Amino acid sequence: MLNFDKYDVVIIGGGFFRLYIGEYFALQKKRVLICEKNSECMLRASYNNQARVHSGYHYPRSLLTAQRSCASFPRFVKEFPEAVEKDFDKYYAIGRILGKVTATQFYEFCNRIDAPCETASDRVKKLFDEHYIEEVFRCREYVFNAKTLRTLIQNRYLSAGGELALNCEVKKIQKMPSGFGVSGSLEGRDFNIVSDEVFNCTYSHINFINAHSDIELIPLKHEMTEMALVEVPPELEGMGITVMCGPFFSLMPFPDRNLYTLSHVRYTPHYEWYDTDKSHYISAHHVFDADPKLSAYTHILKDSMRYLPCLRGCRYKSSLWEVKTILPASEVSDSRPILFKANYGMKGYHCVMGGKIDNVYDAIQSIGSI
Repeated sequence: MLNFDKYDVVIIGGGFFRLYIGEYFALQKKRVLICEKNSECMLRASYNNQARVHSGYHYPRSLLTAQRSCASFPRFVKEFPEAVEKDFDKYYAIGRILGKVTATQFYEFCNRIDAPCETASDRVKKLFDEHYIEEVFRCREYVFNAKTLRTLIQNRYLSAGGELALNCEVKKIQKMPSGFGVSGSLEGRDFNIVSDEVFNCTYSHINFINAHSDIELIPLKHEMTEMALVEVPPELEGMGITVMCGPFFSLMPFPDRNLYTLSHVRYTPHYEWYDTDKSHYISAHHVFDADPKLSAYTHILKDSMRYLPCLRGCRYKSSLWEVKTILPASEVSDSRPILFKANYGMKGYHCVMGGKIDNVYDAIQSIGSI
């Protein structure tokens, strides 16, 4: 049995949010421990995504989310310049069919949130099928290199005095007179930790801790998702493209692999399930491990080519697979607020989840208000 001294804060999970929150507390001279289930930090949702640094364009149906992204964008770029990739042109194309916003609405929306937006050149417009695309706009949006970002924030956290336990799976928390008992396995051996506060930042696994600790589940929706990693044809080199707003697709640079992600609103999610009650709870990590990972790349490419025919020149390399978790209430509005449940079920136990990288500033603001 391994026993640790008492901590001020234990953070469950080693993604970007956890490391950033950990540094926030470590800089306050609190004793902080991050428990990460995997052998390295930022291997799951922090890595397996489009690596998009949102600037607000993605959310014309949620003005609050767009405004928060637009405000956070320059802050993130300034704070992590080494991890941000700017060397590409980003275009948003507005679909004529099945779209939920028109070109005029999108342009007015960009002006409203003060996000740079101009009509694309004729050369770029000619890449799209005008039967399906109403207009194309050149915008300002970047991507991040997840491995570089991990190195930066992990070094910052450790330099601030934070402690990190890898291969450390927390399975249960329990309220004690002296704080919280946090138990699980570390490199195959049982351990117990005592902490004043616990932050559950495990994204798709938040309800795993709740279910095993006899705490009410948080209503969450999970999707098994696939994003294809591709090499693009020469005419698309140096471009990022999003066709919106509706059942369309995105093509974004993925710096860590020197490839591009190709994702589709309809085909990237393979199936979905909901956390409802403890008696029917299924661990998202268990679902992920058991999934056969059968690619839908052919469907993603075929539908995307209707709008951007030159995509036929893409070469498929592999796919990024992950469980995407969202608040069910966000499905209609397409909003991406943080989930912050302070003192959830008991004082000192907090659940935190963000839907995109720049949400971290909203999380810190919420934590500071506890």
